[in-house]
Formats: sequence, C-alpha cells, structure tokens
Amino acid sequence: MAAAGSASLADRVQAVSSTIQMLPVRTPTLPPATHTNTFLVGTGEAVLIEPATPYREEQDLMVEWVHAARLQGVKPVAILATHHHPDHVGGAMALKERLQLPLWAHAMTAQRLDGIVDIDMLIQEGERIVLDGPIPTALSALHTPGHAPGHLCFTDEASNIMIAGDMVASVGTIIVEPTDGDMLLYLESLRKMSALEPTALLPAHGDVIHTPQAILSFYIEHRLMREKKVLEALEARGKPSRPR
Repeated sequence: MAAAGSASLADRVQAVSSTIQMLPVRTPTLPPATHTNTFLVGTGEAVLIEPATPYREEQDLMVEWVHAARLQGVKPVAILATHHHPDHVGGAMALKERLQLPLWAHAMTAQRLDGIVDIDMLIQEGERIVLDGPIPTALSALHTPGHAPGHLCFTDEASNIMIAGDMVASVGTIIVEPTDGDMLLYLESLRKMSALEPTALLPAHGDVIHTPQAILSFYIEHRLMREKKVLEALEARGKPSRPR
C-alpha cells in the first residue's frame, strides 16, 4: 500500500498490520499534537476511520490514498467517526461527497452533529463490522464515553489491535472538558478498554502504543491522583468552593 501514489503519500502511510493502514493528516487539533491519525482497515471490503481534516490538500491526500487502495482491490464501504470533535470530522462532508461513501457513528455523535454533518448509519456498543476480503476482517465497536459522549473505539478481532481515538495519546494528554467530558465515565471507559487486553493501541494523535496496559494504567492512576489533589485542597479549605 505504501508504495502506491505520490512520494508524499508513500512516505506518510504506515502499515500497522496486514489489515490496518495508518495515515496522519494535518488538523486544527490541540498542541502538542499537529495531526490526527486516519485508518484504512480491510483487504477487500474496507472502512476509512476518522474523516479528520478540514484542509483541502490533506483531503486530497486521503482521496489519493483511497483511490490507490481501490486499484489494489481494497474497496471502502463506509467512513467511520470515533466522535464529533472538529479534528475528527473536519473533512466528513467533503470526503463523503468525494468518495461517495456513507458516514457511520454513534447515536450521541449524530446528535452532536445534527444540522452540521449527516450521519447515515448508527453504530451501537458491541456491534461487529464484518469486512470480506483475502484476509477477512471484523471490527468490534466499544462505546467509550468520557472524552466525548458518543466516543467509539474499534478493535480488530484477529489481532486485538484497538483503534482508540481520543481515549489515549502518545503525544500530550487527553482533555476531559465540562461541555463534552465526564471524568467518571472516562475512567470507566479506560477500564473497559484495559479489560479487553488489546495488543496495541492506535491513538488519534501520535505513534502506535505497543504497551497498552501500561499506558491505560498510567492514565487511570494519573487522573485519580489529580482528583485526590482536588479533594485534599477542598478539605484543607474547610468549606465549599468553586473556581474563580
């Protein structure tokens, strides 16, 4: 796959496994990250995960990637979104039109994007996406709210590699903000991910994480430590407080 297309495309596409290709594209994400990873999964039927970039030249690269794959017999049947944040769906409408593919996402993502991006099919917790091909591929959907209400992770059943979206990162950390986030749900989702014992995590930002249990444990412990500090500060103050 990486040999197809332009030198720029060949330089940027990474073969993660026999069924998963990864292409980082430039997006308006939060520093220190500058790119969002997109994924092409499957060896016959396939899905494109993360219609991330709003930038035309990066969309051109994604279209070139898909066209090169089609020439090799890899034919995407849908675009999948992990969640609704702009650095994950910034190119959704453009790529839907240019590639003539439907967009699938969780119901809560569809709700957040109502009137902005059209979702063609809803993906539920535990749903299996079965893809025919020389190497038959199946993805299992895991609903992981906390960073975003409709956040989904996708696990390749054969390799147990998990496409983790914004649940973890290998560059920077993950924000859990009041408008979209819920710390209790986020911690619960991290534990759900850990219980599946993935062999690797493919984050939206940064490199492949080859020590998934270590990074998931670190994220849980780090968040609990910060929560403990907040509680200790409130107890030391001795009366109810709120941010100024």
